Amino acid sequence: MIQFWQFLSNTVQGDLGRSILMRAPVMDVIASRLPTTLFLTTYAVALSVLIAGPLAFVAALNRGRWPDAVIRTVFQVGLSMPVFYIGLILLTFLAAQLRWFPVGGYGDSFAERLYHLFLPSVAVALYTSAIIMRNLRSAIVEVVDAEYVEFARAKGLSAWQILGRHVLRNALISTVTLLGLSIGNLMSGTLVTETVFAVPGVGRLMLEAIFARDYPLIQGLTLTFTVLVSIVFLLTDLIQSALDPRMRLT
Repeated sequence: MIQFWQFLSNTVQGDLGRSILMRAPVMDVIASRLPTTLFLTTYAVALSVLIAGPLAFVAALNRGRWPDAVIRTVFQVGLSMPVFYIGLILLTFLAAQLRWFPVGGYGDSFAERLYHLFLPSVAVALYTSAIIMRNLRSAIVEVVDAEYVEFARAKGLSAWQILGRHVLRNALISTVTLLGLSIGNLMSGTLVTETVFAVPGVGRLMLEAIFARDYPLIQGLTLTFTVLVSIVFLLTDLIQSALDPRMRLT
């Protein structure tokens, strides 16, 4: 109990102990690796939204026809494959054989980081976008059949006005929740992605700390992931409140 209270007291003061593996303060070790993981996560989320958003609209507006069937089939295949398997395929063909991308590393400048982290971001984005696309498509289909959308058509609003003001805003409510959960899983699941692509982030650092039994570093990384996931969930709730004013009253 005394050790636990000492740990809490030191944590509040920003002292997470000293890493046995790195022989440096845990806070400094995490601070040097954390930007890499945040960059990778943001990159993957951006690619997921860019992939899933337009295709979800195409599938929903063509439901029951061949574009809808093709998009859903392709994403179902992506959803059935784990991230590390997708990463190994991309790494084998695009990096090792074709040599279009590096097999690992992080880069120094912003452009180099976009280039080095493209494959790991795509590996994560292909899996995440499949989840987002399915949810967003279902939400769009449900909203398109709503009575207020029919009323908007009766008022003479254009298709783009209906999609922007009524369909997209309401369909995004459930998708934002799912996206927030996905970001939390991405942050905690960077261990596999960063290990496959040799990315020097906190996920790979966690694996190294576990193998070295560096308990102070493991505790610090666990606390860091907890805080980051909590922040993501808080931002998700704020975005939901902005999209749906009814949530502000609850």
